[in-house]
Amino acid sequence: MAGTGKYSCETASQTLEWINAIVRFIKPYAFLMNAHVVNFFTDSLWEAVDKEWMDCLRAEPVENLILIPCGEVQDHWPASLKNFLRDLRSLVFPREQVDLQKIFPGLTVASLGSVLAQGMNVKKKHEVQILSAITSFIAKRVGAQTVVDVGAGQGYLAQVLSFQYQHSVVAIDACSHHGSVTNARAERIKKHYAAQIRRSGSVNTSLLVPKTVTCRVLSTDMLKALSDMFIHEDGQTNLIGEDNEELCMKIDSSYGRGKEDCLVLAGLHACGDLSVTMLKNFVECVEVKAVVSIGCCYNLLSEEGVDNAGMQCGFPMSNGVKSEGFSLGKCARDLACQSAERWRSLEKDDAGHNFELHSFRAAFQMVLSKYYPEVLKTSPSIGRHGKALRRQQRRRILESSVNSSVQSQRDCEGGKSGLVVAKLAAQSGARCEDTLFGDKCLHFEKFNLSGLHRLGLKPLQGINFQTIWKEAEPFAELIGPYWSLRASLGAVLETLILLDRLLFLQEKGSSLEAFMLPAFDPSLSPRNLAIVAVKI
Repeated sequence: MAGTGKYSCETASQTLEWINAIVRFIKPYAFLMNAHVVNFFTDSLWEAVDKEWMDCLRAEPVENLILIPCGEVQDHWPASLKNFLRDLRSLVFPREQVDLQKIFPGLTVASLGSVLAQGMNVKKKHEVQILSAITSFIAKRVGAQTVVDVGAGQGYLAQVLSFQYQHSVVAIDACSHHGSVTNARAERIKKHYAAQIRRSGSVNTSLLVPKTVTCRVLSTDMLKALSDMFIHEDGQTNLIGEDNEELCMKIDSSYGRGKEDCLVLAGLHACGDLSVTMLKNFVECVEVKAVVSIGCCYNLLSEEGVDNAGMQCGFPMSNGVKSEGFSLGKCARDLACQSAERWRSLEKDDAGHNFELHSFRAAFQMVLSKYYPEVLKTSPSIGRHGKALRRQQRRRILESSVNSSVQSQRDCEGGKSGLVVAKLAAQSGARCEDTLFGDKCLHFEKFNLSGLHRLGLKPLQGINFQTIWKEAEPFAELIGPYWSLRASLGAVLETLILLDRLLFLQEKGSSLEAFMLPAFDPSLSPRNLAIVAVKI
């Protein structure tokens, strides 16, 4: 993949040029990247944004605001705002799914049968179907005997690679429950395929079943040793336990003594530093001939100079970015997880409710600041309880409305009852929305009481939630514009993180081929950028 029309990443120098352009662009917007929206009211965050932008966007319909992260602009917006969004989008790696046949000539993406796809939602099935085909294609190209599924989860990718593509697979995950689920599921699939083989009379056909390993991958040496150790072992091996560190040291010491099998590493949304470890392992281990990595959870990346000074960190990886001395910070890494495609798919009401919940959370911060200042020192997190409250309240209102509708139906005459019920249902839906968000002071008070409960705090006498909400409410309409502008930086930050990984590989010279491509349909799987590297 060459990149955007303006930038390319075919060579290390081109990739570095793109990275430097991103860094130059985002530096003036550090105030947006590093902000935490919970402090929106306490720190008057909107005042740092161009006043002309905010004055324009505060009156903008919600359906236009949620398109800002996708780079869509309106004709009546200020020229400076339109230029900001257009320049930003020119720096973002393209997300539209590529024609895989052009990238991998001869590739066949086989559909998954009902047995292999059991338990997968539409998104997971789409991802596994494509990534298994790409991984199998590359494994055959490099002559690999084994595929190592890193961060295997419940083993969906590993099982498709084993049963459908007939590869030897080692599935590594840190969760022992995932290993058990993978094995149980594999046994069910094995029985199905074994029955098919018996019916067909192919007595000489053998079935490959993934080997599962439960261990936290702490180093590139460990990943290599794990793969080496368990390629020829059956069943499930659990290295999580009180002696885990000692076992991991033994595994590390075995590095270089294993079989000389040719390996391919594959990771479907391997979290945080795990994707980084895969790429380093590919570079450092002779036996690893190729890697296919789709990362996620950039918020969990370790960062040089921020989290672990002097240690091997997840960002930056490349010498080019390290030499710039550029750091992101936790808020920017969190922001890189934002998905413009998911914003685009939001319904108008859902987007409006999300903005409202952000305003409640920011006003709750005012409550903590005024009445519980010592709690703020611990950076409290109350989770996603606002959405849960909204669902619970909507369910109660709808249940009440339905009961009223049923009673009203009984009072109706035969032929008219259907029409009456339809009208009542429509009215009850409207009442649901009005009741949920009409009395914002009441809803804000419930939000606060729930938040305090989650933090283990008792409501103090004298807290006037209504007064605090009235203080925040005049600026609440600015939350949507601010959040949307901030979210627009997410895609360019993700591009920066992934280009740094690509540059790390390209800096190794002509001994390998590395490229990045959008492998999935972004409307189904927004985290769709795959890094593929093969040793030549």
